[in-house]
Amino acid sequence: MKNQLSFFILLVFFSIFAKGQSPIDTTQREFSKLKFGLATGGGALFYAGTLTGLYTVWYQDNHKTNFHWTNDNDGWMQIDKFGHAYTCYLFGKLGMQSMKWAGVSRNKSVIYGGSFGVLFMTSVEILDAHYLEWGASPMDMVANASGGLLLIGQELAFKKQIVTYKFSFHPTELQNYRPDILGDAPMEQLVEDYNGQTFWLSLNLRSVFRHQKYLPNWLNIAGGYGAYGMLGGKYNTTRDIDGNLLPPIDRYRSYYLSFDLDLEKIQTNNEFLKSVFFFLNLIKFPLPTVEFNELGQTKFHAFYF
Repeated sequence: MKNQLSFFILLVFFSIFAKGQSPIDTTQREFSKLKFGLATGGGALFYAGTLTGLYTVWYQDNHKTNFHWTNDNDGWMQIDKFGHAYTCYLFGKLGMQSMKWAGVSRNKSVIYGGSFGVLFMTSVEILDAHYLEWGASPMDMVANASGGLLLIGQELAFKKQIVTYKFSFHPTELQNYRPDILGDAPMEQLVEDYNGQTFWLSLNLRSVFRHQKYLPNWLNIAGGYGAYGMLGGKYNTTRDIDGNLLPPIDRYRSYYLSFDLDLEKIQTNNEFLKSVFFFLNLIKFPLPTVEFNELGQTKFHAFYF
Protein backbone atom coordinates (compact mmCIF):
# COMPACT_ATOMS: atom_id res chain seq x y z
CA MET A 1 0.00 0.00 0.00
CA LYS A 2 2.77 2.44 0.89
CA ASN A 3 4.18 2.10 -2.61
CA GLN A 4 1.03 3.75 -4.00
CA LEU A 5 0.39 6.45 -1.35
CA SER A 6 1.92 9.11 -3.57
CA PHE A 7 -0.23 8.22 -6.60
CA PHE A 8 -2.60 11.16 -6.53
CA ILE A 9 -0.01 13.63 -5.24
CA LEU A 10 2.05 12.95 -8.33
CA LEU A 11 -0.93 13.30 -10.65
CA VAL A 12 -1.66 16.77 -9.33
CA PHE A 13 2.01 17.78 -9.34
CA PHE A 14 2.78 16.69 -12.88
CA SER A 15 -0.47 18.05 -14.29
CA ILE A 16 1.30 21.41 -14.35
CA PHE A 17 4.12 20.05 -16.50
CA ALA A 18 2.05 17.80 -18.76
CA LYS A 19 -0.38 20.58 -19.65
CA GLY A 20 -0.35 21.39 -23.31
CA GLN A 21 2.11 18.66 -24.28
CA SER A 22 0.40 16.27 -26.64
CA PRO A 23 1.27 12.67 -25.70
CA ILE A 24 1.75 11.77 -29.37
CA ASP A 25 3.42 15.01 -30.40
CA THR A 26 6.75 14.26 -32.08
CA THR A 27 7.78 17.88 -32.56
CA GLN A 28 10.70 19.22 -30.52
CA ARG A 29 9.89 22.13 -28.22
CA GLU A 30 12.44 24.85 -27.59
CA PHE A 31 14.47 24.10 -24.48
CA SER A 32 13.52 26.28 -21.51
CA LYS A 33 15.85 26.52 -18.53
CA LEU A 34 12.97 27.77 -16.39
CA LYS A 35 10.70 24.85 -17.26
CA PHE A 36 13.57 22.39 -16.91
CA GLY A 37 14.34 23.79 -13.48
CA LEU A 38 10.69 23.54 -12.46
CA ALA A 39 10.40 19.99 -13.74
CA THR A 40 13.62 18.63 -12.25
CA GLY A 41 13.38 20.66 -9.05
CA GLY A 42 9.76 19.70 -8.52
CA GLY A 43 10.53 16.06 -9.26
CA ALA A 44 13.43 16.06 -6.83
CA LEU A 45 11.28 17.72 -4.17
CA PHE A 46 8.56 15.14 -4.65
CA TYR A 47 11.10 12.30 -4.56
CA ALA A 48 12.83 13.47 -1.39
CA GLY A 49 9.66 14.59 0.33
CA THR A 50 7.75 11.37 -0.32
CA LEU A 51 10.61 9.14 0.81
CA THR A 52 11.07 11.26 3.92
CA GLY A 53 7.36 11.03 4.61
CA LEU A 54 7.40 7.26 4.19
CA TYR A 55 10.34 6.99 6.57
CA THR A 56 8.64 9.16 9.16
CA VAL A 57 5.10 7.80 8.93
CA TRP A 58 5.45 4.22 7.72
CA TYR A 59 8.79 2.87 8.91
CA GLN A 60 9.23 4.72 12.20
CA ASP A 61 7.54 2.07 14.37
CA ASN A 62 9.20 -0.87 12.61
CA HIS A 63 12.48 -2.60 13.44
CA LYS A 64 15.54 -1.55 11.48
CA THR A 65 17.90 -4.28 10.35
CA ASN A 66 20.55 -5.06 7.74
CA PHE A 67 19.66 -5.26 4.07
CA HIS A 68 17.71 -8.45 3.45
CA TRP A 69 15.46 -10.03 0.83
CA THR A 70 11.98 -11.45 1.23
CA ASN A 71 9.80 -13.68 -0.94
CA ASP A 72 6.26 -12.32 -1.18
CA ASN A 73 5.42 -13.79 -4.56
CA ASP A 74 2.33 -15.61 -3.29
CA GLY A 75 0.75 -12.54 -1.68
CA TRP A 76 -2.49 -10.97 -2.92
CA MET A 77 -2.57 -13.32 -5.93
CA GLN A 78 0.09 -11.08 -7.52
CA ILE A 79 -2.23 -8.09 -7.89
CA ASP A 80 0.29 -6.01 -5.95
CA LYS A 81 2.97 -6.86 -8.54
CA PHE A 82 0.78 -5.52 -11.31
CA GLY A 83 0.38 -2.41 -9.14
CA HIS A 84 4.16 -2.01 -8.93
CA ALA A 85 4.48 -2.22 -12.71
CA TYR A 86 1.63 0.22 -13.22
CA THR A 87 3.08 2.73 -10.77
CA CYS A 88 6.44 2.68 -12.58
CA TYR A 89 4.70 3.03 -15.95
CA LEU A 90 2.59 5.92 -14.66
CA PHE A 91 5.40 7.79 -12.91
CA GLY A 92 7.65 7.26 -15.92
CA LYS A 93 5.04 8.56 -18.32
CA LEU A 94 4.53 11.68 -16.25
CA GLY A 95 8.27 12.17 -15.89
CA MET A 96 8.74 11.79 -19.62
CA GLN A 97 6.03 14.32 -20.38
CA SER A 98 7.51 16.83 -17.95
CA MET A 99 10.87 16.58 -19.74
CA LYS A 100 9.20 17.10 -23.12
CA TRP A 101 7.35 20.08 -21.67
CA ALA A 102 10.72 21.60 -20.74
CA GLY A 103 12.04 21.11 -24.27
CA VAL A 104 14.48 18.28 -23.49
CA SER A 105 15.33 16.17 -26.56
CA ARG A 106 13.00 13.27 -27.23
CA ASN A 107 15.41 10.42 -26.47
CA LYS A 108 16.64 12.03 -23.26
CA SER A 109 13.05 12.70 -22.19
CA VAL A 110 12.18 9.06 -22.81
CA ILE A 111 15.22 7.58 -21.08
CA TYR A 112 15.68 9.93 -18.13
CA GLY A 113 12.11 11.05 -17.59
CA GLY A 114 10.73 7.60 -18.33
CA SER A 115 13.02 6.07 -15.69
CA PHE A 116 11.61 8.21 -12.88
CA GLY A 117 9.12 5.54 -11.81
CA VAL A 118 11.73 2.79 -11.61
CA LEU A 119 14.09 5.09 -9.68
CA PHE A 120 11.40 6.02 -7.19
CA MET A 121 10.08 2.48 -6.63
CA THR A 122 13.61 1.05 -6.36
CA SER A 123 14.34 3.58 -3.62
CA VAL A 124 11.23 2.42 -1.76
CA GLU A 125 12.37 -1.18 -2.17
CA ILE A 126 15.75 -0.31 -0.64
CA LEU A 127 13.96 1.23 2.33
CA ASP A 128 11.92 -1.98 2.68
CA ALA A 129 15.14 -4.00 2.66
CA HIS A 130 16.35 -2.34 5.86
CA TYR A 131 13.31 -3.16 7.99
CA LEU A 132 12.57 -6.51 9.59
CA GLU A 133 8.86 -6.38 8.84
CA TRP A 134 9.42 -5.93 5.12
CA GLY A 135 12.51 -6.77 3.08
CA ALA A 136 13.35 -6.19 -0.57
CA SER A 137 11.28 -8.33 -2.91
CA PRO A 138 12.98 -9.63 -6.08
CA MET A 139 9.62 -9.95 -7.81
CA ASP A 140 8.77 -6.36 -6.90
CA MET A 141 11.99 -5.33 -8.63
CA VAL A 142 11.05 -7.37 -11.70
CA ALA A 143 7.60 -5.79 -11.73
CA ASN A 144 9.10 -2.30 -11.38
CA ALA A 145 11.44 -2.90 -14.30
CA SER A 146 8.68 -4.34 -16.49
CA GLY A 147 6.55 -1.22 -16.09
CA GLY A 148 9.45 1.06 -16.98
CA LEU A 149 10.52 -1.09 -19.92
CA LEU A 150 7.00 -1.22 -21.33
CA LEU A 151 6.96 2.57 -21.49
CA ILE A 152 10.54 3.26 -22.58
CA GLY A 153 10.80 0.35 -25.01
CA GLN A 154 7.74 1.41 -26.99
CA GLU A 155 8.81 5.05 -27.12
CA LEU A 156 12.24 4.13 -28.46
CA ALA A 157 10.94 1.52 -30.91
CA PHE A 158 7.69 3.10 -32.13
CA LYS A 159 7.81 6.71 -30.84
CA LYS A 160 4.40 6.11 -29.24
CA GLN A 161 2.53 3.78 -26.92
CA ILE A 162 0.90 1.04 -28.98
CA VAL A 163 0.07 -0.81 -25.76
CA THR A 164 -1.02 1.37 -22.85
CA TYR A 165 -0.95 0.13 -19.26
CA LYS A 166 -4.22 1.09 -17.55
CA PHE A 167 -6.00 0.72 -14.23
CA SER A 168 -9.58 0.44 -13.09
CA PHE A 169 -11.25 0.03 -9.71
CA HIS A 170 -14.68 -0.74 -8.31
CA PRO A 171 -15.63 -0.91 -4.60
CA THR A 172 -16.27 -4.37 -3.17
CA GLU A 173 -18.22 -5.54 -0.15
CA LEU A 174 -15.17 -7.40 1.16
CA GLN A 175 -13.74 -4.28 2.78
CA ASN A 176 -16.64 -4.47 5.24
CA TYR A 177 -15.10 -7.64 6.69
CA ARG A 178 -11.58 -6.26 7.13
CA PRO A 179 -11.53 -2.45 6.85
CA ASP A 180 -8.22 -2.41 8.75
CA ILE A 181 -6.60 -4.31 5.86
CA LEU A 182 -8.73 -3.43 2.82
CA GLY A 183 -9.38 0.20 3.69
CA ASP A 184 -12.16 2.06 5.42
CA ALA A 185 -12.54 5.35 3.56
CA PRO A 186 -13.04 5.31 -0.25
CA MET A 187 -9.53 6.62 -0.97
CA GLU A 188 -8.01 3.94 1.26
CA GLN A 189 -10.02 1.25 -0.52
CA LEU A 190 -8.73 2.46 -3.88
CA VAL A 191 -5.15 1.55 -2.99
CA GLU A 192 -5.68 -1.17 -0.36
CA ASP A 193 -8.58 -3.31 -1.60
CA TYR A 194 -6.90 -5.44 -4.24
CA ASN A 195 -10.20 -7.22 -4.84
CA GLY A 196 -11.52 -4.20 -6.73
CA GLN A 197 -8.41 -3.47 -8.78
CA THR A 198 -8.00 -4.53 -12.40
CA PHE A 199 -4.90 -3.90 -14.50
CA TRP A 200 -5.15 -3.70 -18.28
CA LEU A 201 -2.94 -3.84 -21.34
CA SER A 202 -4.80 -1.79 -23.92
CA LEU A 203 -3.79 -2.29 -27.57
CA ASN A 204 -4.47 0.43 -30.14
CA LEU A 205 -5.94 -1.36 -33.15
CA ARG A 206 -5.11 1.30 -35.72
CA SER A 207 -1.44 1.19 -34.69
CA VAL A 208 -1.38 -2.51 -35.59
CA PHE A 209 -3.72 -2.47 -38.61
CA ARG A 210 -2.45 0.78 -40.03
CA HIS A 211 -4.08 0.43 -43.46
CA GLN A 212 -7.56 -0.37 -42.18
CA LYS A 213 -9.07 3.10 -42.55
CA TYR A 214 -12.42 1.98 -41.15
CA LEU A 215 -10.85 1.59 -37.70
CA PRO A 216 -11.07 4.77 -35.59
CA ASN A 217 -7.70 6.02 -34.31
CA TRP A 218 -8.99 5.91 -30.74
CA LEU A 219 -10.32 2.31 -30.69
CA ASN A 220 -8.46 -0.19 -28.50
CA ILE A 221 -8.92 -3.76 -27.37
CA ALA A 222 -7.82 -4.53 -23.81
CA GLY A 223 -6.98 -7.57 -21.75
CA GLY A 224 -7.28 -7.30 -17.97
CA TYR A 225 -6.28 -9.20 -14.85
CA GLY A 226 -7.91 -9.11 -11.43
CA ALA A 227 -8.62 -11.31 -8.42
CA TYR A 228 -11.34 -11.64 -5.81
CA GLY A 229 -12.00 -13.16 -2.42
CA MET A 230 -8.84 -11.93 -0.71
CA LEU A 231 -9.25 -11.02 2.95
CA GLY A 232 -5.50 -11.34 3.50
CA GLY A 233 -2.29 -11.52 1.55
CA LYS A 234 -1.52 -15.24 1.38
CA TYR A 235 -4.68 -16.72 2.89
CA ASN A 236 -8.01 -15.67 4.34
CA THR A 237 -8.12 -15.38 8.10
CA THR A 238 -11.13 -16.80 9.92
CA ARG A 239 -11.71 -13.84 12.24
CA ASP A 240 -11.62 -10.06 11.91
CA ILE A 241 -9.73 -7.60 14.10
CA ASP A 242 -12.48 -7.74 16.75
CA GLY A 243 -12.53 -11.54 16.84
CA ASN A 244 -15.76 -11.92 14.89
CA LEU A 245 -16.03 -15.03 12.72
CA LEU A 246 -15.62 -14.34 8.99
CA PRO A 247 -17.51 -16.28 6.30
CA PRO A 248 -15.60 -18.66 4.00
CA ILE A 249 -14.86 -16.89 0.71
CA ASP A 250 -13.29 -18.44 -2.40
CA ARG A 251 -10.17 -16.78 -3.73
CA TYR A 252 -9.93 -16.76 -7.52
CA ARG A 253 -8.35 -14.96 -10.46
CA SER A 254 -10.27 -13.33 -13.29
CA TYR A 255 -9.24 -12.46 -16.84
CA TYR A 256 -11.06 -9.84 -18.87
CA LEU A 257 -11.50 -8.94 -22.52
CA SER A 258 -12.97 -5.59 -23.47
CA PHE A 259 -12.90 -2.71 -25.89
CA ASP A 260 -11.27 0.51 -24.73
CA LEU A 261 -10.72 4.10 -25.82
CA ASP A 262 -7.30 5.65 -26.45
CA LEU A 263 -8.15 9.23 -25.61
CA GLU A 264 -4.63 10.38 -26.46
CA LYS A 265 -5.41 9.67 -30.12
CA ILE A 266 -8.26 12.20 -30.20
CA GLN A 267 -7.03 15.25 -32.06
CA THR A 268 -7.66 18.65 -30.48
CA ASN A 269 -5.97 22.04 -30.42
CA ASN A 270 -7.37 22.83 -27.00
CA GLU A 271 -4.53 22.71 -24.48
CA PHE A 272 -6.83 21.98 -21.56
CA LEU A 273 -8.46 19.04 -23.34
CA LYS A 274 -5.05 17.62 -24.19
CA SER A 275 -4.23 17.48 -20.50
CA VAL A 276 -7.63 16.04 -19.63
CA PHE A 277 -7.29 13.30 -22.25
CA PHE A 278 -3.75 12.52 -21.08
CA PHE A 279 -4.82 11.87 -17.49
CA LEU A 280 -8.09 10.12 -18.33
CA ASN A 281 -6.13 7.76 -20.55
CA LEU A 282 -4.33 6.40 -17.49
CA ILE A 283 -7.51 4.52 -16.54
CA LYS A 284 -9.56 1.96 -18.43
CA PHE A 285 -12.73 3.35 -19.99
CA PRO A 286 -15.81 1.41 -18.74
CA LEU A 287 -17.18 -0.59 -21.69
CA PRO A 288 -18.82 -4.00 -22.25
CA THR A 289 -16.50 -6.71 -20.91
CA VAL A 290 -16.28 -10.51 -20.88
CA GLU A 291 -14.85 -12.13 -17.75
CA PHE A 292 -13.29 -15.59 -17.52
CA ASN A 293 -12.48 -16.74 -13.98
CA GLU A 294 -10.91 -19.68 -12.19
CA LEU A 295 -14.29 -20.87 -10.96
CA GLY A 296 -15.03 -21.90 -14.53
CA GLN A 297 -17.48 -19.06 -15.07
CA THR A 298 -17.85 -16.81 -18.08
CA LYS A 299 -19.59 -13.55 -17.29
CA PHE A 300 -20.69 -10.60 -19.40
CA HIS A 301 -20.58 -7.11 -17.88
CA ALA A 302 -22.44 -4.35 -19.70
CA PHE A 303 -20.01 -1.82 -18.20
CA TYR A 304 -17.04 -3.02 -16.20
CA PHE A 305 -14.72 -0.76 -14.25
